[in-house]
Amino acid sequence: MNYPGKVKKSYNKYTNYSNRGMDLEDLINQSNEYYLEENIAIVHKKPTPITISEVKYGTKERIITKAYFRTPSTLDYNGIYRGKYIDFDAKETLNKTSFPLQNIHEHQLEHMKRIIEHGGISFLIISINSEVYLLDGNIILDYIKNTNKKSIPYKFIKENGIQIEKKIRPRLDYIKAIDNLYL
Repeated sequence: MNYPGKVKKSYNKYTNYSNRGMDLEDLINQSNEYYLEENIAIVHKKPTPITISEVKYGTKERIITKAYFRTPSTLDYNGIYRGKYIDFDAKETLNKTSFPLQNIHEHQLEHMKRIIEHGGISFLIISINSEVYLLDGNIILDYIKNTNKKSIPYKFIKENGIQIEKKIRPRLDYIKAIDNLYL
């Protein structure tokens, strides 16, 4: 496309989804820092378990050129709040009408189930339509068990989730949603 001043813009028809969810994760990470600083909760992002198999050595740096996932990761965040173990994942979708269930892997659902069975709190933080919701793991597991659908409708999330307020500090006050739902 040509614009005045001979500025040429081009558009890539291929979309890279590798960093989808990073905006939501950044908000959660900033919130976790706040919760830790204020001694409200201890929540950390778990590192992805990878094994490095090939490294290129430069003069000043080492570059990982080949790596693979050691084991399937569980959920991205875990910690403790008011004596309760919490374990959750951040999910974003650009879909306006529903959250695709393919965004949740089978091993993650199994992990959620085990956390809940052992008395922990497990949930997803879902960003959809510029809104952010906490959706309880029990609700997610029941929905999947009782429907054949391949996605969770936005209306269902809105009715069954707790909307998380975006603020300055903490950026996403998901602890307030935990208080409302669990404690």
